Amino acid sequence: MLGNVIDSVPVSVVPAPPRFHVMAKPTGAVCNLACSYCFFLDKAALYPESSFRMSDEVLEAYVRQLIEAHRSSRVTFAWQGGEPTLMGLDFFRRATELQDRYRRPGMTFENTIQTNGTRLDEEWGVFLAEHEFLVGISIDGPREVHDANRVNKGGAATFDDVMRGLRVLQAHGVEYNVLTTVNRVNGDFPLEVYRFLRDEIGTDWMQFIPVVERLDAGGRPDPMHGTAVSDRSVLPSQFGTFLSTVFDEWVRHDVGRTFVQLFDVSLGIWALGHSSLCAFQPTCGQALAIEHTGDLYACDHYVFPAWRRGNILDEPIETLVESEDQRRFGLDKRDALPRCCRECPVLFACRGECPKTRFATSPDGEPGLNYLCAGYRRFFAHVAPYMEFMKGELAERKPPANVMAWAAERDRRAGVREPGRNDPCPCGSGAKFKRCCGAGL
Repeated sequence: MLGNVIDSVPVSVVPAPPRFHVMAKPTGAVCNLACSYCFFLDKAALYPESSFRMSDEVLEAYVRQLIEAHRSSRVTFAWQGGEPTLMGLDFFRRATELQDRYRRPGMTFENTIQTNGTRLDEEWGVFLAEHEFLVGISIDGPREVHDANRVNKGGAATFDDVMRGLRVLQAHGVEYNVLTTVNRVNGDFPLEVYRFLRDEIGTDWMQFIPVVERLDAGGRPDPMHGTAVSDRSVLPSQFGTFLSTVFDEWVRHDVGRTFVQLFDVSLGIWALGHSSLCAFQPTCGQALAIEHTGDLYACDHYVFPAWRRGNILDEPIETLVESEDQRRFGLDKRDALPRCCRECPVLFACRGECPKTRFATSPDGEPGLNYLCAGYRRFFAHVAPYMEFMKGELAERKPPANVMAWAAERDRRAGVREPGRNDPCPCGSGAKFKRCCGAGL
């Protein structure tokens, strides 16, 4: 109902939402790693004369304006890069001091920081714990698949450095989650990746992000117009299989103990009718990115001159978020869907996913289909029975974790059994179960 009301109001007069998300890039695209699939490293070319360090003037304007623009009691400050820890601890000490200076009565803050983890030490651990930062740490799975793409500037492996930083977080009791990209390499090993994150790292919260690198007809990077993909990019069917395989493990063993972002988001869609993640919302435009210079962009994936909304030293964040260009950007996500998407049975869940990957052609020749469509269709169709069951449990105020017993009974009735130790591993590796995914069980 609310969506219909908003749709009828001229774009230019719709006020800024009470809460919105701004991802801050205090070091711009500068990073101490050179991950092969990173889409942000080349953003340094936007600022050829820059020192790539957010000034105190921009930092204070950002903190003050974000607080002033919020009409809710909770404000999130999201720090990302590049590699934000390159700013040093003093920068983040100033940030928290400024938050306290401009805090309104009853207002609470959440600071999140996404890092590769390689520079975390004891001093960082103490600070992050004291100020209750939520830390996202990037790791792609076991050593072999992580080091295939996540290397330093000299091309050397980073797995040991990342693990050392992660153990610092754990030793200091810092709240953290794991961000894992799904690419052409680790996409063939869903259970190995999931079990590594769950059992060897010991995380209870993880998110899986697909790697999709767009190329032009000549094989050159073309993030806005390319219709081909690199050989590092996950394949649509591969991504759907990865998600479905991890889900099958999770829904039978880990509900209520291990939290996977997409699975939680899916349950929210089924049970509540809306997504907490912008990629699966009907419209977007409420998750912007601010560069180290104070330039505000429509989205983290649209840091290009055409989507620059202005600079916060010239115009307040709230004014830029309310701009007609930003509103239209958000509505285009819904309005540009091809017909096959509008008629798709899982549209309510997918919503065409993120516009940045809508460069495929639909079966009837219409442009604008999401490259990952086949993967998402498989995943959402696969999880539907389990989501329906959990939705019913929630409606009766019962724990969704009851789905594990339901799934076991469903398997029993279907004649499904756990593979024996000497059976071929169901992941398709060709090895025996005991020497592959069943190792250690």
